[in-house]
Amino acid sequence: MFDRIKKAFARDGPNSERQPGPSDAREWASTHGLTFEGQPPGEAFTLSARVGGKPWRMQRTRPSRPFIRGEELRARAELDLGNEIAVLVMNRALKDALERQAYDRYTDTLQTTMDSSTPEEIRWLSMFDEVGWESAPDAFWDRYAILADQREHAQTWINESLCGLLLGWPQDGPNAQTPFTLMLVRGKAYLRMEYAPADLPTLAHATTIFVNACESALAGLAGKPPGKGR
Repeated sequence: MFDRIKKAFARDGPNSERQPGPSDAREWASTHGLTFEGQPPGEAFTLSARVGGKPWRMQRTRPSRPFIRGEELRARAELDLGNEIAVLVMNRALKDALERQAYDRYTDTLQTTMDSSTPEEIRWLSMFDEVGWESAPDAFWDRYAILADQREHAQTWINESLCGLLLGWPQDGPNAQTPFTLMLVRGKAYLRMEYAPADLPTLAHATTIFVNACESALAGLAGKPPGKGR
């Protein structure tokens, strides 16, 4: 699946300006064993498949987080990992912005606690510590932050291949300021990002990252004993 996704979009080139509308996605899905479902309004659609026998789907849709503008790419996979595993990868610019937002909330005399309108990502900032390790390049830590229940879980999941993909966005694709999150939580994998630029290379690379992330999680974390490495 990982290689097929890369090859499917290669013909468009890294600087293609084609917009991947429903007709493009439907054609690609029909030739690569994916299920396509168009969704109103306009350009929204869902692509779904399986990785390691587990179902996943990616949607192009309206944003569901206040820090995302324009369109959103949102993916989810049912990996059946242990519920105790919790890891969040977030671009550092977004982490800094959410920390400022959290500080403003806490210091506002009219709002001293988090409520249902608080993005889940802000709650993560208060629940988990940032972790890191020396084997990942400095460029990775300049661009991304990782929060986790256990450092071992994060290091197992974000392996060398996935680290490279997270740094290897297409030329003229999403930059360090583009909101991006990749999560393992409640036994599932999630990707959420601002779809900017809304082009085929960005969609292809985001899909490649997510499928690779699911493969890495299943290979390294499935059946992980609770509490190991604490």
